[in-house]
Amino acid sequence: ELILLNFSGSDWCIPCIKLHKNIISSPEFKTLETEDKLVYLNADFPRNKKNQPDAVTRKENEWLADHYNLKGLFPYSVLMNADGKILKTWEGLPDETAAEFVSEIVAFKDLKKP
Repeated sequence: ELILLNFSGSDWCIPCIKLHKNIISSPEFKTLETEDKLVYLNADFPRNKKNQPDAVTRKENEWLADHYNLKGLFPYSVLMNADGKILKTWEGLPDETAAEFVSEIVAFKDLKKP
Protein backbone atom coordinates (compact mmCIF):
# COMPACT_ATOMS: atom_id res chain seq x y z
CA GLU A 1 0.00 0.00 0.00
CA LEU A 2 1.27 3.44 -0.90
CA ILE A 3 0.90 6.51 1.28
CA LEU A 4 1.07 10.10 0.10
CA LEU A 5 1.83 12.50 2.92
CA ASN A 6 1.31 16.15 2.05
CA PHE A 7 2.48 19.04 4.21
CA SER A 8 0.40 22.13 3.68
CA GLY A 9 -0.58 25.49 5.08
CA SER A 10 -4.20 25.53 3.98
CA ASP A 11 -4.91 29.16 4.85
CA TRP A 12 -1.66 30.94 3.96
CA CYS A 13 0.36 28.92 1.42
CA ILE A 14 -0.81 29.75 -2.12
CA PRO A 15 1.07 26.84 -3.79
CA CYS A 16 -0.48 24.49 -1.17
CA ILE A 17 -3.96 25.73 -2.03
CA LYS A 18 -3.23 25.27 -5.76
CA LEU A 19 -1.90 21.75 -5.15
CA HIS A 20 -5.11 20.80 -3.37
CA LYS A 21 -7.33 22.46 -5.94
CA ASN A 22 -5.54 21.21 -9.06
CA ILE A 23 -4.26 17.78 -8.01
CA ILE A 24 -5.62 16.44 -4.70
CA SER A 25 -9.22 17.40 -5.54
CA SER A 26 -8.95 16.10 -9.11
CA PRO A 27 -11.02 13.12 -10.27
CA GLU A 28 -7.78 11.34 -11.25
CA PHE A 29 -6.40 11.61 -7.72
CA LYS A 30 -9.72 10.69 -6.08
CA THR A 31 -9.77 7.51 -8.20
CA LEU A 32 -6.46 6.43 -6.65
CA GLU A 33 -8.03 6.73 -3.21
CA THR A 34 -11.30 4.98 -4.07
CA GLU A 35 -9.51 2.08 -5.77
CA ASP A 36 -7.40 1.51 -2.63
CA LYS A 37 -4.22 2.31 -4.51
CA LEU A 38 -3.29 5.13 -2.15
CA VAL A 39 -3.77 6.38 1.39
CA TYR A 40 -3.69 10.17 1.46
CA LEU A 41 -2.57 12.00 4.60
CA ASN A 42 -2.56 15.77 4.90
CA ALA A 43 -0.44 17.34 7.63
CA ASP A 44 -1.88 20.83 7.67
CA PHE A 45 -0.28 23.77 9.44
CA PRO A 46 -2.80 26.62 9.17
CA ARG A 47 -2.00 30.00 10.72
CA ASN A 48 -5.49 31.27 11.55
CA LYS A 49 -6.74 30.25 14.98
CA LYS A 50 -10.15 29.30 13.62
CA ASN A 51 -8.57 26.79 11.22
CA GLN A 52 -6.40 25.00 13.79
CA PRO A 53 -6.81 21.23 14.00
CA ASP A 54 -7.45 19.67 17.40
CA ALA A 55 -4.53 19.12 19.78
CA VAL A 56 -4.09 15.43 18.91
CA THR A 57 -3.96 16.17 15.18
CA ARG A 58 -1.54 19.05 15.77
CA LYS A 59 0.75 16.74 17.72
CA GLU A 60 0.58 14.08 14.98
CA ASN A 61 1.32 16.68 12.30
CA GLU A 62 4.32 17.95 14.26
CA TRP A 63 5.61 14.38 14.63
CA LEU A 64 5.22 13.82 10.88
CA ALA A 65 7.04 17.09 10.16
CA ASP A 66 9.89 16.12 12.50
CA HIS A 67 10.30 12.82 10.67
CA TYR A 68 9.51 13.64 7.05
CA ASN A 69 9.80 17.41 6.52
CA LEU A 70 12.98 18.50 8.27
CA LYS A 71 13.42 21.49 5.95
CA GLY A 72 9.94 22.77 6.77
CA LEU A 73 8.87 23.03 3.13
CA PHE A 74 5.34 23.92 2.05
CA PRO A 75 3.89 22.31 0.12
CA TYR A 76 5.93 19.16 0.44
CA SER A 77 4.68 15.76 -0.63
CA VAL A 78 6.20 12.42 0.34
CA LEU A 79 5.29 9.14 -1.32
CA MET A 80 6.13 6.14 0.84
CA ASN A 81 5.32 2.49 1.19
CA ALA A 82 3.48 0.94 4.14
CA ASP A 83 6.81 0.51 5.98
CA GLY A 84 7.46 4.26 5.81
CA LYS A 85 10.22 3.94 3.19
CA ILE A 86 10.32 7.12 1.11
CA LEU A 87 9.91 6.41 -2.60
CA LYS A 88 9.65 9.94 -3.99
CA THR A 89 9.28 13.52 -2.79
CA TRP A 90 7.93 16.67 -4.40
CA GLU A 91 9.24 20.00 -3.11
CA GLY A 92 6.80 22.81 -3.69
CA LEU A 93 3.95 22.75 -6.17
CA PRO A 94 4.48 19.98 -8.75
CA ASP A 95 4.72 21.49 -12.24
CA GLU A 96 2.70 18.65 -13.70
CA THR A 97 -0.96 17.99 -14.35
CA ALA A 98 -3.07 15.91 -11.99
CA ALA A 99 -2.93 13.03 -14.50
CA GLU A 100 0.89 13.18 -14.67
CA PHE A 101 1.15 13.35 -10.88
CA VAL A 102 -1.15 10.35 -10.53
CA SER A 103 0.71 8.34 -13.18
CA GLU A 104 3.97 8.85 -11.25
CA ILE A 105 2.31 7.37 -8.16
CA VAL A 106 0.79 4.50 -10.14
CA ALA A 107 4.23 3.70 -11.58
CA PHE A 108 5.43 2.90 -8.05
CA LYS A 109 2.33 0.80 -7.45
CA ASP A 110 3.01 -1.16 -10.65
CA LEU A 111 6.63 -1.79 -9.63
CA LYS A 112 5.41 -3.79 -6.67
CA LYS A 113 3.37 -6.24 -8.74
CA PRO A 114 5.00 -9.70 -9.13
